[in-house]
Amino acid sequence: MNETLIAMRDIAVNALEDIKAKEIQVLDTSKLTDLFECMIVATGDSNRQVRALANNVAVDLKAKGYEIMSTEGEETGEWVLVDAGSLVVHVMLPAVRDYYDLEQLWGGQKPTFNPMGRAWSAANTVDD
Repeated sequence: MNETLIAMRDIAVNALEDIKAKEIQVLDTSKLTDLFECMIVATGDSNRQVRALANNVAVDLKAKGYEIMSTEGEETGEWVLVDAGSLVVHVMLPAVRDYYDLEQLWGGQKPTFNPMGRAWSAANTVDD
């Protein structure tokens, strides 16, 4: 990672930590795609917090002079994406993050197909 990307990553992580994001994970995707070099995945406890986390990332990056290409998902707040070019930030509700499992998809490991379906741990918390 170059110095600019490291600075962007640190700003985004600090912005997430400021609003109490959970399970912040930074993934180096430079060897997996040419679209972006780094991905950050984080969890928020509510739709409001997910939106606030993503907004804080975008505001802090803009304040430091970095361009935000786009943001997606603010309407529902279940999964908000902040595209800053070489850095992409995903902020999700726990069930959404668990279901899509971006870490496995982009963490350098090939996803495995399970015809019986992936165990969804968030679903296991529902009382019978």
